[in-house]
Amino acid sequence: MTVQFGYDKKQVIQALRYHFLMRPEIKVLLVLINVFAITSAVLFALKKIQAISFLIFSFLWFLLMLVIWRILPSSIYRRSHTFQDEFIMHFDDENVVLETAKGSKGWPWKQFSHFVESPYFFHLYFDARSFFLVPKDSFKSITDLQLARELLRKKIGKK
Repeated sequence: MTVQFGYDKKQVIQALRYHFLMRPEIKVLLVLINVFAITSAVLFALKKIQAISFLIFSFLWFLLMLVIWRILPSSIYRRSHTFQDEFIMHFDDENVVLETAKGSKGWPWKQFSHFVESPYFFHLYFDARSFFLVPKDSFKSITDLQLARELLRKKIGKK
């Protein structure tokens, strides 16, 4: 199976957000900040703490969401030249081959640790932090998309 694609900025930003929010350390951090913010709101309402404590936890929550939702995905998109290229990707029983105007690179299926499916992409992970995005809209039909999904499940496996 062969697909040809480029990247849409809005979809890539959304995929990067999805990646960051799925990280275990980010999940724990979000839960902790939310617990502290809610606790500080309750304690402030009960007049147990001063307004400054409530404002600090609210500011931390806002800052964390701003970094995860806007700053981090945008900075990665801007710095990466990958998202400006056009690609041709070949999937077969032995490996995955990626072609650009600059050359090609192949990976055996066993080099991928897992894949994750998000609304617009298949995230093919090499390790916890390195992955490649394959746009779902690059497949010619829903049948090809289903075949790709089954091939990824068989060769890599979902996390």
